[in-house]
Amino acid sequence: MHAQETTFNELVQGEKQYQVPLYQRTYSWQRDELRQLWDDVQELVEEQLEGRSPAAHFLGSVVLAPGRITAGGMQRWLVVDGQQRLTTLMLAFTALRDRHRERGAQQKAERIHDLVLVNKYRSGDDHYRLLPTQADRDAFTACVESSPRAGGPGNVGAAYRYFLGALAEGEENGGEVWTDAVETVLSGLLSIVEITASEGDNVYRIFESINNTGVGLSQSDLLRNYLFMCLPTRGESVYQNLWLPMQERLGPANLELLVWLDLVVAGNSRAKQSEIYRDQKKRLEPLSSDEAALEGEIASLARRAERLMRILKPEREPDPELREVLERLSRWGGQTHYPLALHLLDRVDDGQATPHQAARALAYAESYMVRRLFTGHSTTGSNRVFMEMAKDMEKDDDPADAVSRFLSKSKTGARVWPDDDAVREAIRTRPFYKAGRSNQRFQVLRRLEESYGASEPVDYAKAHLTVEHVLPQSPAHQWLDLLAEETEDGQGTEELHALLVHTLGNLTLSADNAKLSNHPFRRKQEILDFSSLRMNQEIAGRERWGKAEILNRAAALADRVVRLWPGPVAGTVPVDDEWSGWKELRAALLAIPAGTWTTYGDVAALIGTHAVPVGQHLASKVGLHGAYRVLTADGRVSAGFRWPDGQDLGDVRTRLETEGVSFDDAGRARRSHRLTTSDLAALLGKDVADEAEPSPRADGDEQQSTANRFETQLRDNQTEETVDGVLNALRFWEQQGGHLAYGRASETSCFPTVRLGDAPASRELWPLALYPVSGTVEVVFQYLKRRPPFDDEPLRRELMNRLNGIEGIDLAEAKLDLRPSFAVETFAAHSEKICAVLEWFAHTAALAEARRMVDKDPSTP
Repeated sequence: MHAQETTFNELVQGEKQYQVPLYQRTYSWQRDELRQLWDDVQELVEEQLEGRSPAAHFLGSVVLAPGRITAGGMQRWLVVDGQQRLTTLMLAFTALRDRHRERGAQQKAERIHDLVLVNKYRSGDDHYRLLPTQADRDAFTACVESSPRAGGPGNVGAAYRYFLGALAEGEENGGEVWTDAVETVLSGLLSIVEITASEGDNVYRIFESINNTGVGLSQSDLLRNYLFMCLPTRGESVYQNLWLPMQERLGPANLELLVWLDLVVAGNSRAKQSEIYRDQKKRLEPLSSDEAALEGEIASLARRAERLMRILKPEREPDPELREVLERLSRWGGQTHYPLALHLLDRVDDGQATPHQAARALAYAESYMVRRLFTGHSTTGSNRVFMEMAKDMEKDDDPADAVSRFLSKSKTGARVWPDDDAVREAIRTRPFYKAGRSNQRFQVLRRLEESYGASEPVDYAKAHLTVEHVLPQSPAHQWLDLLAEETEDGQGTEELHALLVHTLGNLTLSADNAKLSNHPFRRKQEILDFSSLRMNQEIAGRERWGKAEILNRAAALADRVVRLWPGPVAGTVPVDDEWSGWKELRAALLAIPAGTWTTYGDVAALIGTHAVPVGQHLASKVGLHGAYRVLTADGRVSAGFRWPDGQDLGDVRTRLETEGVSFDDAGRARRSHRLTTSDLAALLGKDVADEAEPSPRADGDEQQSTANRFETQLRDNQTEETVDGVLNALRFWEQQGGHLAYGRASETSCFPTVRLGDAPASRELWPLALYPVSGTVEVVFQYLKRRPPFDDEPLRRELMNRLNGIEGIDLAEAKLDLRPSFAVETFAAHSEKICAVLEWFAHTAALAEARRMVDKDPSTP
């Protein structure tokens, strides 16, 4: 075998084709992997635009085996390993080409198309420089050929849409120069090790060997080995007294985290966790012959290890005020605040700051994150903001004032700290229940409740509280009748419900979700009145619960929010003054898969406004990508829709039909292809609500109680035939060895689960979620795509096809990454057919688990 370092541009030069063999799995990169690559690309772009000479980023290796040379001399290569990287880069270039086309830069677009994506003078399969596996081929070639189905369902389409969105967002701030820099980075600054096999090598054996290697050395392992190689006389003492206690205290993952934070706090705001060893070695090399100095560095690292433990376990912090804010940040989750917190603890322990100053500084950091959550600002770039902060803070200043000034600086994008007016408006209009992660939403409501200063504080560790909607998500007729009294001209009751239901003014905490359910407000009043939470007692004191009450409560909560989480320095006006909702709208349009559509109302509920302003905005903005996929509430093309000047793409209905959306004789788009607000939120990577997954496994009594509640709700809301069909299917599932789990929310959803493995922490899979009140059955492709074996796209397609073979079920192919649904009443006539699909699902999962165990231990029978 031969290995050489190369770039993507050099790899694809000339007439050649890379074929992914059939034994390779389908393309599997998802949002997390794409984001990690894109973060690296953005950093290189930034360095290039600042005039620095960026070092090439090592992307990984590609192992190739020579295939036959075609007539005319085109070389074929089999991609033994590295197909995920190659496919991802090809899709990034496809999106880049299409962005050039949208901007009218045809020459740049054609250069990418001809020199990167295709062999211009070849036809058929030979036309494509990359030929993925059969399962991915149609989706990939649709992107390369810019067909109407480009950017459809599945991982290939999702990656293409991800890069379209990322390029559009970056171009808003950086313009054409930024886009050109992206092309330079993708072409020549991503380093790839090209490993080529020789003729006659066993290609499958190479693939098997590469993918069955043991665990390699971590970055901290490499650093430890280097350090102790440089400590020939002091090594044993330093290891026993400093390194080993630190290593045992932190554990491998947190030790790696510490070594990275050590670089960041020292001023290296561009340190990457994947390149810790390189950067630390570069920093320490001048001391390599000075054992005393190296021992001092390790002692300093050990002191920082103790401070890191106070961040990871705030109960170790002795100062009460500082401990409280560290606890709040710990519950908030993530590592964004770690560099700042470690820097502040350094200063406190060194006597350069007081605990009170450090607590105030961290409170400003918390406010920055909470306010951005309310207003819908992206978290992208926030890590970099906090990494840069420690370097920029004046060491002789009050750190709290320094943090406040730093975050208040007028900048676009990542560093926008919303002011009071922006926060108040967001609380009134935006769907807070769809913002951030579920634990973050809970922490906001928890702190709001704590602000009432109850004489008997709630024990949140024991209370088992969850977020509850006062106006239910699935309202009964009494609720809709009440809302009908408050609708505006041209506004439907359902639209008003969608605008109000997820806002902060309609949310509270409760341990009685099951009791609250979707009962009329009078019944909820009685339950909430007995709650020990002050916010619930306040709600119970209202005479009714509709639009006026929700908006009044939102205003009152906004007053508390701006007091609890102080804003930026007065007088600072962000340069980034466009309303964040319009940015989110553009991101949503880019994320919509080909073959689906949405409504003005769904988009409005997502971004926190009304359908009319959304329609006006779409009509006034030229060239918004995907705007034609936004239809009226009944699925019609808006009479006022116009293509931008010079971009007449024909009849909108015809274009949507070409993408895969069908229409009825009345000109209404098929409802099964409609994306709801929840679907749009999922496509944007927003956290899924708690009730969409089963609760942790309960004990016998609690499990039976929850099962009874599910059955009661089912009988209260569905026909006898439907109830019998559902219960027969669930009994069949249990007889086959399956289990039933239940959701956390007031509508007690049921999940038929299969356990994989015998360990207590065995993995669980579920194909469906049954909702007894709303009468829907969700097919949870969105979760399955992250869970083996259904992370393999063909298996999810098989599940969809088997369900679509049942009369009454119509799942749109374009929703393969989402949670499409069908009516629970389908069980009334087709329970046996649904049972057959469930049996196939369980058998497929069990077979894959058996194969996994054999691969893990070949002696397994």
